[in-house]
Amino acid sequence: MLEAAIGLLVLLQIKHWYIDFVNQTMAEVHGKGIYGNVLGIWHSAKQGLGTLLAILLITGTGFIVEAVLIALLDFVIHYHTDWAKININKKKNYTVETPEFWVWLGFDQLVHQLTYLLVLYLVFA
Repeated sequence: MLEAAIGLLVLLQIKHWYIDFVNQTMAEVHGKGIYGNVLGIWHSAKQGLGTLLAILLITGTGFIVEAVLIALLDFVIHYHTDWAKININKKKNYTVETPEFWVWLGFDQLVHQLTYLLVLYLVFA
């Protein structure tokens, strides 16, 4: 079980890096700050779909209902975390030149990582 949990965590880390830092478009970045924007939703939906795939690769299809619910939870948390980070930075006029921008970016990433620990707990508890 420990090997499966570590395997899932590795898959979640890879998909997070790929979707947040390689695959994300600038249109998605801008859309994430507008609540309900289709591109912001699409970005988080990709994260949720990646989580679903990672879970199913580890657990198989016998866990599909639970995997879909966990992936939906990841989608909702990811969406609202990104939206909040962008809007805090906008409201306070933080840019890449201000230390506070990096504080909120780091907090955003922390929330995503804690979400993945929650995913592991929900899958293996």
